[in-house]
Amino acid sequence: MNTNKSYTTLKFELQEKFGVITINRPTKLNALNTEVLSELKELLTDLKSDDKFEMLGLILTGEGEKAFIAGADIAEMADMTPSDAYTLGQLGQQVTVLFETIQVPVIACVNGFALGGGCEMAMSCDFIYATENAVFGQPEVKLGLIPGFGGTQRLAKLVGRNNAKELIFSGRNVKADEALRMGLVVRTFATKDAMMAEAMKTLKSIAANSPFAVGVAKKVMNEGIDLTIAEGLQLEKRQFSGIFSSEDMHEGTKAFVEKRAPNFKGK
Repeated sequence: MNTNKSYTTLKFELQEKFGVITINRPTKLNALNTEVLSELKELLTDLKSDDKFEMLGLILTGEGEKAFIAGADIAEMADMTPSDAYTLGQLGQQVTVLFETIQVPVIACVNGFALGGGCEMAMSCDFIYATENAVFGQPEVKLGLIPGFGGTQRLAKLVGRNNAKELIFSGRNVKADEALRMGLVVRTFATKDAMMAEAMKTLKSIAANSPFAVGVAKKVMNEGIDLTIAEGLQLEKRQFSGIFSSEDMHEGTKAFVEKRAPNFKGK
């Protein structure tokens, strides 16, 4: 993958083996339009498909202090036909699925507003860190809309059906402390710098484990959320047994017996 490729609405940086995607439309509060979503889809598809690119983790954030992603670009949406809206919704959902299914762990680092599509992008990551000034919400009904990038589905899985209905039906926003209590956010930080530093520290801690096992665990947990417990256990059992053929499993168990640090290859 060409890590030096430039984007109009994004910044992508590689810090050691960890990627940082920054939505870069600060004058528009990093709002999502078709161009942003198309560039995200292109970047994530490249990252996911490049077997030789040994990235171990990913951070998603927004440029500046005011907004992670303030929502979708309403000016672009105002004159859309139902067909146009279907195409936009499909594109937004494709991006969230890419965040959800890329093998490496993804942390959303939310600074300021994460509304509408911004909240949906954050929820498609593996977990969310937030600054104390972060604000979350799905205010689409105030515009005569509903969430279209996965919000009606993912929010309920994170905060429970009743909490999700209350938030989506009312369109009200929640601050970081309430989002933390609800389980939408994992941790909060006083500053963006502190949040970004801790997110990188977390990714490095995760990377010390078997990248292959982490990827399989992510896959099993994401797929199992929609299954019955019996179906989920069958899925877990298949993946648990299958991982015994991996190089990382043999290296990890051998290193434990030999009382040394493992040298994982991610295979």
